[in-house]
Amino acid sequence: MPVLISPSILSADFSKLGVEIERAEQAKADWIHVDVMDGHFVPNLTIGAPVVRSLKKITKLPLDVHLMITQPDRYLEDFAEAGASYITVHAEACTHLQRTLSHIRKLGKKAGVALNPATLPDVLRYVAEDVDLVLVMTVNPGFGGQKFIGEVLPKISIIREMFDKAGKTDLRIAVDGGINSETAKLVTAAGADVLVAGSSIYGAPDVGKAISALRASEQPRTKIHVGAKWH
Repeated sequence: MPVLISPSILSADFSKLGVEIERAEQAKADWIHVDVMDGHFVPNLTIGAPVVRSLKKITKLPLDVHLMITQPDRYLEDFAEAGASYITVHAEACTHLQRTLSHIRKLGKKAGVALNPATLPDVLRYVAEDVDLVLVMTVNPGFGGQKFIGEVLPKISIIREMFDKAGKTDLRIAVDGGINSETAKLVTAAGADVLVAGSSIYGAPDVGKAISALRASEQPRTKIHVGAKWH
C-alpha cells in the first residue's frame, strides 16, 4: 500500500484552522490527524468533538481522530457523530480493549489502537480481528515537536509481521512523533504506511514541499533485527 500523509493539526495555527486544513488539502495530504487530549491520560489539553464536527464541515479528507484520553468509551459516540473516519484509542487507557474496538466498528468507523513507546505489541494479538489501524507512538504522547525515539523501530517490524502472518495485509500502521523526511525513511522501511507529522509540516515554510518530501522519503521494507528485549 502506498504511504499516506496525515498532517497533525496539533502544530497548526488554531487562529486560522480552516486555512491550515486548506493548505494541507492543496498539498495533497491524505488524512487530517486530530489529537484529542484530556489533561489526565497525557499532560495537555486540546480539543473535543465540537471541533471535529466543525472540521468535518470544511474538509472531505478523512479525519484521523487520536483519543489520548481516559475512559474513551464514554466519548466514542460523540466523535463518531462529529464525523471522525478513524477513531484510535490507547491500549493503555482501555479496560476492555476488544469491546472498545468492536464498539467503534459498530458505529461505522475504522478502529485504531495506539501504543505508547514502552508498550509491547503483544496486546494486539488478542484484538487482531477488530483492528483497522495501529498507531505506533515514537514519542511519549502529549506535546508536539518532541525527539523521535529510535528504539521503537523494531516494534513496527514486529507488528507488520504479526498482521501479515494473520492475513491482515490491509492493516494500516501509522507512526506519530518526530516524523520528518529522515525519520520517515526509517519507519517506512520498518513497515509503516501512514506518516503522522505536525511540526515538520506546519512548521515548514512551504507545507506542500514538506508533504512532498515526506512522501518521497518512503523506503522499501527492510527487516529490522529484533533483539531479545522485544520477545
